Amino acid sequence: MGYNSLASCVADLEKHGHLIRIKEEVDPNLEMAAIHMRVFDNQGPALLFENVKGSPFPAVSNLFGTLERSKFMFRDTLDDIQKLVQVKMDPTAVLKNPLKYVSSSMTALGALPKKVSSNAPISFGKTKLSELPQIVNWPMDGGAFVTMPQVYTENPINPGVMKSNLGMYRIQYSGNDYLSNQEAGLHYQLHRGIGVHQTLANELGQPLKVSVFIGGPPSHSLAAVMPLPEDLSELLFAGALGKRRFRYFYDNEGFCISADADFVITGTVYPGENKPEGPFGDHLGYYSLTHPFPLMKVHNVYHKKDAIWAFTVVGRPPQEDTSFGALIHEIVGDAIPQEINGLHAVHAVDAAGVHPLLFAIGSERYTPYQEVDRPQELLTISNQILGKNQLSLAKYLFIANLQDDPQLDINDVSGFLIHMMERLELDRDLHFQTNTTIDTLDYTGDGLNAGSKVVFAAVGKKRRTLKTEAWSPTDLPRPFNQSKMALPGMMVVSGNEFIDYTTENERIRTWSKALEPKDLSGVMLIVIVDDVEFAAENVNNFVWATFTKSNPSHDIYGVGEFIENKHWGCRGPLIIDARKKPHHAPELIKDPVVEKRIDRLGEKGASLFGII
Repeated sequence: MGYNSLASCVADLEKHGHLIRIKEEVDPNLEMAAIHMRVFDNQGPALLFENVKGSPFPAVSNLFGTLERSKFMFRDTLDDIQKLVQVKMDPTAVLKNPLKYVSSSMTALGALPKKVSSNAPISFGKTKLSELPQIVNWPMDGGAFVTMPQVYTENPINPGVMKSNLGMYRIQYSGNDYLSNQEAGLHYQLHRGIGVHQTLANELGQPLKVSVFIGGPPSHSLAAVMPLPEDLSELLFAGALGKRRFRYFYDNEGFCISADADFVITGTVYPGENKPEGPFGDHLGYYSLTHPFPLMKVHNVYHKKDAIWAFTVVGRPPQEDTSFGALIHEIVGDAIPQEINGLHAVHAVDAAGVHPLLFAIGSERYTPYQEVDRPQELLTISNQILGKNQLSLAKYLFIANLQDDPQLDINDVSGFLIHMMERLELDRDLHFQTNTTIDTLDYTGDGLNAGSKVVFAAVGKKRRTLKTEAWSPTDLPRPFNQSKMALPGMMVVSGNEFIDYTTENERIRTWSKALEPKDLSGVMLIVIVDDVEFAAENVNNFVWATFTKSNPSHDIYGVGEFIENKHWGCRGPLIIDARKKPHHAPELIKDPVVEKRIDRLGEKGASLFGII
C-alpha cells in the first residue's frame, strides 16, 4: 500500500502494533528526546506524542526506528524499487527477463511529480515558528531544530521540480540571535545538492527560495536522505517508493509547496547573509559547535488540518538514522560498488560515526601473471572512493583484497579489522592525504571541514598471529603499563591528559622509543585513550573512541617511525593518540535530572512507559 499522508501511516502502524500513543503532557525540552532514546534503545515502537507542552500540534518519532518497521511501511513497493535499482546498474536485465520487471516499470512510469491546482481541496492553515513543537534534544543545543526536514530547492538557472534537490538538512528555528518567528538557520554540509543551487543563486546575485517540508508520507522523508545522482530528482524516488506521485503546487509568492506535507516553512536565503547556528548534538556523538551558516528569512509557516510534527533524535550511534542507513542499503544494495571498477563492497561503519571509518573490499587484477603481495589496484580504487560523493568524507579507509579471503564479511567490524592487522605492512601500506576536507561535524582537524585522511591497504596471505593478551606491566613505561586488548593485535592504553601537540609529540615519541627493545610481536595497533575500560569494553566503544577522536596527520605515530622519499611508515606497532584534545567538541551527555523525571513517568504510567 502507499500512504497518502503521515496520518495514514500513523494509523496503519498503530493498527499493526508498531506505534503507541503517549497521552500525558510531555515537555519538548529534553523530555521527548529522552523518551525516544529509551524506546529506541529497546527496539520499541514508534511514538505519537499527543500532548506536547507549549504547542497545539502532536508529534511523532521513531517511525524508522527498526529495519523491520521501515520495511513494513514500504512492504508493497520495496521489491519494485530494488528492481529499478538493478535496472539502473544493468539495463540489459530487462531484456534478459522482461516479465520480472513489468511491475517495477509501471512503478517508475507512475512516479512523475504531479502539479495540482492551488485551489484544489487542500486545506493549509498558517501558524508561527513559535507555535511548532520546540523540541530540544540535548542539554547544550542552541535551540529547537527541525530534525526530519525535507529541504527543497530548485536550480535558479533551470527551475522546476525535475531539477530540484530534496535533502535532509537540519533547520534551527529558535534560539541564538535569530529574530523570533522571522528567521531560521539552514545548516548543510559538504557535497550536498543545495550547495550547488545556492552557489548559482549567489552568482546571479539573487536570493534562493527554500521550502522546508515536514511530515507527509514516509517515502518523502526517505527520499530526502537517498544518495541519488545530482541530476535525478528525489521527488521521482518519493513517488516510486510511496506508490503515489509527489503532489505539489506553488503559493502566491512562488514557493513550491508539497501538497501532502503536514507543515511547510518557506523562506529565502540571500547571498552572504549568515548567522551563528548551533550547537547541536550530532550523529558522531558530539556537539557540532556554533558556526555561521546561511540565514533563512521566513515568509510563511503552513500546516494541514490535524497536522503531525515528525522528528527524530540523533546522537552517538546507533540511533534512528542508523535504521535509515540500513534501509537505504536494502534498496541500493551494491549500486555504489558497480560504479567503481574493481570495488566489491563498501561499508561506512555506523558505530564509528559513519564518516570517520570506512571499510572496502576490492580486487587486485593488475598483475595476474604473478603473486600479488603489495597493494596496487586497491590504491586506485581507494582514490576513486575518496572522490565519490559523501564517501569522500571518509577519514580512515581500510581496504582489503577479495581474493585473500572471499568469505570476508565487510559488516563484521571485528573480523574485518583482524583481517587487516594480520596482513598490513606498516612500513609501506599507509597512505596519507593531508590538508584536505573532512566531515563538517568532525572536530578532530584544525578547522571547520579541514583535516586529513589515511588509507590502509592490505594485500596477501596472513603474515602474523595477533597477540590476544595485554602486556605484563613489568618494566613497561607509562602509559603501556596500563593496557587492555580491545581486539587481537589491537591494544588500548591509558595516557596522561593531553596538553598540546608540541608536548605530546615529544612525549609519545619518547614512549615509542622506550618500546623499541621490547618484544612487540603480534601487536599492530596501540591506541592511547582517556578511559581504557570504556574503550576495551566492546568493539563499538573501541572504534568510536579511536576513530572519532583522532586526526590521522596529527595523531598517528609509530614505533620505529620514519619518512623515506616522502613516505611515512613505521617498523613496529602503529600508535593512534585518541585522547580528547582541547579543540574537540564536547561529548553528548544526557541530563540526569531529565532522566530521573522520565523514570518517574515510567513508574506513573506503566502501560505507556513500561517499554522504557
